[in-house]
Amino acid sequence: MKTLLFALAAVAMTACSKAPEKTVKVYAWQGEGQDATEQTIQEDFSKWHAHGVDGMCYNIGYNLEKIQRAAKIAKANGMEYHAWIPTMLNGNADSSWYAINRKGESAYNVQAYVPYYKFMCPNNDSVINYIVQEYSNVADIPEVDYIHLDYIRYVDVILAKGLWDKYGLVMNEEYPTADYCYCPKCVADFKAATGIDILTVKDPSKCPEWAQFRCDVITNLVNKISDAVHAKGKKLSAAVFPGPDSHAKWMVRQEWDKWNLDAVFPMNYNDFYLEPASWLAPIVKEEVETVGGKFPVYSGLFICHDWQNKANIKDPEGHGLLPSEIEEAVRGSMENGAAGIALFTPNSMTDEHWKALDKAIHQNYTKKWMRKKNADNTKGRRFY
Repeated sequence: MKTLLFALAAVAMTACSKAPEKTVKVYAWQGEGQDATEQTIQEDFSKWHAHGVDGMCYNIGYNLEKIQRAAKIAKANGMEYHAWIPTMLNGNADSSWYAINRKGESAYNVQAYVPYYKFMCPNNDSVINYIVQEYSNVADIPEVDYIHLDYIRYVDVILAKGLWDKYGLVMNEEYPTADYCYCPKCVADFKAATGIDILTVKDPSKCPEWAQFRCDVITNLVNKISDAVHAKGKKLSAAVFPGPDSHAKWMVRQEWDKWNLDAVFPMNYNDFYLEPASWLAPIVKEEVETVGGKFPVYSGLFICHDWQNKANIKDPEGHGLLPSEIEEAVRGSMENGAAGIALFTPNSMTDEHWKALDKAIHQNYTKKWMRKKNADNTKGRRFY
């Protein structure tokens, strides 16, 4: 009898000590390197999936053959595949397709901040047709689950505060060099819609109709892409700026709560905004409340690879979350309504990061009460 009791107790203890189930859905953003092969991709995807990554947002541009290769490998490893492709950036399009800044300069010839900022105009019919067709072609690949939009926006008319020193700027106003788009079609369409000739307005940044017009241009483009992708039986996701009210709308004209998406991935990169990991909680709260259940929110986390040397790294784009901050970032996201998280990038994750992530994604999080939007939320505020 005693032997039987001991055996039952041992079984009970084993059941109680069983490792907790994974509770957090995890995605990852990663671009494909030039030297990538089927073997290296398999090794990476297998490793990341073993660490809890459920889906890959993988960037190879519009290369259909390489997208299919990566998507097949993702599926073989039990992961969802999002074909991550920058939308408005293009270094080789027709010169007439590019956005024009307030100084009259084309992004084809003069770029704000960095040379690769060759943004096309999202209101140009040829650009719209090109983008919709390219994404439709990608959606035809059987193994692709989602089209994942990135750079689906205008140039940052206001940079995140953590980047100001890098570019020697104090952005307490919208500078003409980074203020787009003033091409003839945008100017004419805005005048037809509102009766306002934006070229005669002394300070266009003080014209709310002009700001809304450009938000609507991006929304219209996204929804045309959405129609095309959904017609192929696929889903649409997007990487966006935080908010949207507190940052995305006024920084890059993304009113993404109005987009016809199936999932959204706000890039909640706290270091870019000179904020601690605790910032994730209120920003995710805003994002989830603003979307109101229309589609899931996956909180994007920026990882610091050289984390032991972070204090000596001058470029803020080398900053990010330390291993010791992972749990707080995940908790702040999940308790405030996120459906999961996204890592930028798994290649930046060190052994210490993976260990911290493993602990964080195996915890039970209680969703805090999500208040309805009201007058004291972040809508309309500018966080310079």
